[in-house]
Amino acid sequence: MNETNEIFKTDNLLSADEETMKKINEYSVKKLSPEEVFCFSVILCDNDIDRDGEKFSLDSLYQLSSLFKGKTGIFDHDPKGENQTARIFDTHVKKYPDKFTADNEVYCALVAGAYMIRTEKNKDLVAEINGGIKKEVSVSCQIKNTVCSICGSDRKSSPCMHKKGNYYGEKLCFDILENPCDAFEWSFVAVPAQRNAGVIKKFDMGKPFLPNVQNNSKLKKAEENLRGDILKLSYFTKPFRTSKSVLALTENMPLEELIKLKETLQEEINRNPSENLSFITAETTDDDEDNSSFKI
Repeated sequence: MNETNEIFKTDNLLSADEETMKKINEYSVKKLSPEEVFCFSVILCDNDIDRDGEKFSLDSLYQLSSLFKGKTGIFDHDPKGENQTARIFDTHVKKYPDKFTADNEVYCALVAGAYMIRTEKNKDLVAEINGGIKKEVSVSCQIKNTVCSICGSDRKSSPCMHKKGNYYGEKLCFDILENPCDAFEWSFVAVPAQRNAGVIKKFDMGKPFLPNVQNNSKLKKAEENLRGDILKLSYFTKPFRTSKSVLALTENMPLEELIKLKETLQEEINRNPSENLSFITAETTDDDEDNSSFKI
């Protein structure tokens, strides 16, 4: 289990100690007691490349850390007052020195402490947070500059011809989100844009920027490269599949699952280097259609 997921396992519930209550009571009208509040921590966003081919810079995370203090938590970015359910009382940027982003930077995340008032109405939500059902979140903020990772041009003021998700030489093109101007809210969502933090971003004074996860082809090249690597690694694993079944198996896999499958195959080869000298065959049978048969 990676260190990011450990946040939700070990730090999700925060003790309502004296220092925590002091910060919470800066936002409350009446002075609250520890028994009246439910506290939890959450990753708001990070500096890894997300499903939209975008990432926050480290400087942006520090700026957002200040902007998100005191911001309300809602559901699905629906700004109705009755959707307000929590509030951020503290934030900090956490570095994970043993974890790296897709562009080989040290992984960093903006972590927030949030609180809710314990009521009969929200007891089910508290139980769902405790049980890991309500976990994924997304932020809504305004970004001033969107910088191309290839040429450094600001997409808004000086658009360039580089396409997100394409490779130029060996360098992947993505957008770097710089200079956040405002933070609006954060929401519990079902399908976030960021893989680790679960972020949907809103730009241009709240206009939603929503990813089409199923049809998004911005990272198609990276996925194609991973499928090629998996096919090559399959030559040296036992049991191994025909080329047809390997391609069928990986055809609809998202990027995260392709990465995990590649790592699993590589680990298998590393564990048994002398035994994995077989090769994948081009022969197929009708049984291959269900991706369950192997050729030895």
